[in-house]
Amino acid sequence: MRAKQSFIQQLSLKNRLLLAALLWLSTMICAAGFGMPLLVKNYLTQDLKSQLSLYMDQIVANIEVKNGKIALTTRLSDPRFTRPYSGLYWSITTGKQTLRSRSLWDKRLEIKKTPLKTIIKGAQGEELVYLSQVVYLPDFPNPVTVIIGSTVRPLEKTIQQLKGQLWLILAALYIGVLVLIRLQVGWSLKPLNKMKRELGLLKSGEQSSLDESYPKEVSPLVADLNALIFHYQELLERARNHAGNLSHALKTPLSVLKNEVTQLEEPEREKLTQPVKQIQNHIDYHLGRARMAGSMNILSVKAPISERIDAISLAFDKVYASRNIVLINELDSELKVSVDPTDLDEMVGNLLENGYKWAKSVIRVYSETLESNLVQIIIEDDGPGIKDDNYQDVVKRGVRLDETTPGSGLGLNIVSEMAHSYRGALELERGKMGGLKATLTLKLASTT
Repeated sequence: MRAKQSFIQQLSLKNRLLLAALLWLSTMICAAGFGMPLLVKNYLTQDLKSQLSLYMDQIVANIEVKNGKIALTTRLSDPRFTRPYSGLYWSITTGKQTLRSRSLWDKRLEIKKTPLKTIIKGAQGEELVYLSQVVYLPDFPNPVTVIIGSTVRPLEKTIQQLKGQLWLILAALYIGVLVLIRLQVGWSLKPLNKMKRELGLLKSGEQSSLDESYPKEVSPLVADLNALIFHYQELLERARNHAGNLSHALKTPLSVLKNEVTQLEEPEREKLTQPVKQIQNHIDYHLGRARMAGSMNILSVKAPISERIDAISLAFDKVYASRNIVLINELDSELKVSVDPTDLDEMVGNLLENGYKWAKSVIRVYSETLESNLVQIIIEDDGPGIKDDNYQDVVKRGVRLDETTPGSGLGLNIVSEMAHSYRGALELERGKMGGLKATLTLKLASTT
């Protein structure tokens, strides 16, 4: 019984490649979309701190002590320091004295310390990128703390604009690359699609081998498959020829031997009759096995099961006319199985003959479709059936549960082994009609 496949295992090679490319590309695009703005923000923040560092040097260089107090002797060059709420501020603190830029107006820099970092807010409560430095002046007892900061709002606005443009570019890149990958995967898998088409032609019998013009990665597989098909056909033809030759070679001597045995006296005739029958049974069995070699073109075989049932039943209606058996064929006329017609006749013929021998009045033939492209051909009769303990025994070679009915005991065994050679199966059980229910599982023929 086949294990249930996961979603990934059910994907085709093309879909697997596209899925892998989709995951990889999505990861890269997301990394770029979220990572690049962070890199740009870090770069702009460092650039802003470099500018603030120049202002810091200018402030520190111009701090003087007059009458025991500090003063900034020179106005800074950037006019934003004098424009209220401009977003660029400075503050000088020592003891109880505080100097601040005109841009702060009547506000002070708000300093908030957290376990992770210190946050400084400006005149409008906006967060600042800042630099802080402690300066010690000559002849001045207290340290001087200088803080200079710039609002992050222009920087954040720039980052937001960058994000919008960046995601548009990345979306276009994502779609373009994905289309190119799809085209590349389709072009790369084109040889496999060609192989699929040629296998379809093999199944339909329009082609006997695969074309050898494939890429070097696929060429060994194609060569081995062609060699396997050729080898199979050669072996099959040889086996069938040997079976036919053996049949003709043994038929005449065996007939002569049977005639000679019938002319012997009773004691000798009785001794030799059974060995001759055993020889006949062995010949029938092995010739039957040889017929199970399959079709010359195993990939393209198909047979209309309903049509073959009708043809075989017409013959049995004449052979068993005295039993007045009615066969009900419920099979769809379009139903076809992947079995050589000759082999199908052998299997169905044995099962129907068994029904004609044992049915009281009716044989019913119908089908049930299974998953995995399989179909069950079910043949039931209203005969006495067989005991539950004997279902496994009757498919063994030479086993006959009723010696009074003519037969070699090879029919069900041949059907079972022939079905197995087509990757099918034969199951026996008691049917709803009271008699034997034979279920022959075979593969549905391809519609291509």
